[in-house]
Amino acid sequence: MSDETIRYSREDLAEFEQIIQDKLTAARKEVAFIKETLSRKNDSGTDNTASSSKVLEDGADTAEKESLNQLASRQMKFIQQLENALVRIKNSTYGVCIGTGKLIPKERLRAVPHTQHSIEAKMARRD
Repeated sequence: MSDETIRYSREDLAEFEQIIQDKLTAARKEVAFIKETLSRKNDSGTDNTASSSKVLEDGADTAEKESLNQLASRQMKFIQQLENALVRIKNSTYGVCIGTGKLIPKERLRAVPHTQHSIEAKMARRD
């Protein structure tokens, strides 16, 4: 078996790198937006002085902040996975399933560019 059959070509890797870079840009923008939203939430004014509605607002604000923090955390994890995929592109291991050692189909990599598992390996892990 030649090396070309177990690795993607430079052209393929360049395509995947561009997909990953685009997703990284979008994810970083989303994290920045979430952080900006959270910092604005911390600047709550003192206009509303009604005590009963203030308690309800505080609860809603807390729930919204928690939700935004969870979203930011998921996005940061996604960014880390994308950055790890870029490292795999640089060392020519990108697109090789860590479960089977076979190439992950291009369609799967285009849909989930940070994956390290083929569908076959992912299904085997669930069993």
